[in-house]
Amino acid sequence: MPRFADRYNTLPAYPLAHIPARKRALIAAGVDVIDLGAGDADLPAPAEAIAALQQAANVPAMQRYGFGMGYVPYREAIARYMHDRFGVTFDPLTEVVPLIGSKEGLAHVAMAFLQAGDVAVVPDPAYGAYVGGTLLSDAEPYVVKLEAEKDFLVDLDAIPDAVLARTRVVYLNYPNNPTGAIAPREYLERVVRTCIERDILLVYDNAYAELAFDGYVPPSIFEIDGARDVAIEFHSISKTFNMTGWRCGWAVARPELAGALARVKNFIDTGAFLAVQSAATAALNVRESFVPPNVAVFRERRDAAVTAFRHAGFSCTSPKAAMYLWVPLPAGIASARFADRLREEQGVIVMPGSGFGAGGEGYFRVSFIESPERTAEAATRAGRVLAALQAEDELMLASAVSVTTAIS
Repeated sequence: MPRFADRYNTLPAYPLAHIPARKRALIAAGVDVIDLGAGDADLPAPAEAIAALQQAANVPAMQRYGFGMGYVPYREAIARYMHDRFGVTFDPLTEVVPLIGSKEGLAHVAMAFLQAGDVAVVPDPAYGAYVGGTLLSDAEPYVVKLEAEKDFLVDLDAIPDAVLARTRVVYLNYPNNPTGAIAPREYLERVVRTCIERDILLVYDNAYAELAFDGYVPPSIFEIDGARDVAIEFHSISKTFNMTGWRCGWAVARPELAGALARVKNFIDTGAFLAVQSAATAALNVRESFVPPNVAVFRERRDAAVTAFRHAGFSCTSPKAAMYLWVPLPAGIASARFADRLREEQGVIVMPGSGFGAGGEGYFRVSFIESPERTAEAATRAGRVLAALQAEDELMLASAVSVTTAIS
């Protein structure tokens, strides 16, 4: 059998890889499955996007290669969105990069800026594309654990100087997946300042920019002075418009940085289906009418999840943004053990914190992708598993104490 490349062998297991097969098997066995795992809501895309897709799919010119340029009205809609939403201006032809979902861009951008011997600062827990892109670029991820005591922020000042000297890329994601954390403006100012001083590319994943609650309005990194010199920001149609499977997103940056990502992509893909880009354009054009009621649904689900999981015996903080509840587990209960038992015994799918990296151990993630009623039922089932695991651990501890006493 042909050997695998060293870079391939460094890739960790992907946290979602085995879940679809187990979900299918459980459903086939008659289990009432409640899936709160992936960030993949059951809500519909904008009607305007669906209509645009249907119309464009019947146009022969829209069935051909999009190439890197893609659908120019989509580029123009992105530039309008960035200006209207954040007050920042980008040229649609030279500073916008259409993507097949932001995920591929987050991974591919590393290939333009990293090489052997370089370091990328990667939060832990985090979205797998960050570490994947780093490893596939033959670079070294420097993992920074996100801790509740530090508000789940990446502290660049705590990184050893010898590491920062080799750092070429910093990945940041706020509002954050999986923790739901947000970044204060003064924190972002410090990060941008460090990246300027160190000549580091700041890769800012802003996929949850529109999913915010309680009056919080997530910024663009480009609202921070100096960011245009060192940053590239990624956005996605997926979460904002309930269009996860459509695979459409974008990156924005100054021409040199945007052009580097576009150049890499020229050798990897020929662009998203033009009809999907037309649909994404339609979605962006109805943002002001679509987003507020859609966010209201997620806010209702957030509130229901917080209430239900607290009632079931868990301690959790209500997030101000994103679409996840980051729930701590009692000491001694491993996240994978809990998630596996919950899935196999109760038919509820959540993501173990360890699936997002070692720094996620001790937590599990709940997505706001089901109705409040189904989420409440899932929480009740999760409480049963938690109680069972705690009882088992207490019994094991008591047995160990008895054995030790007898030996003594």
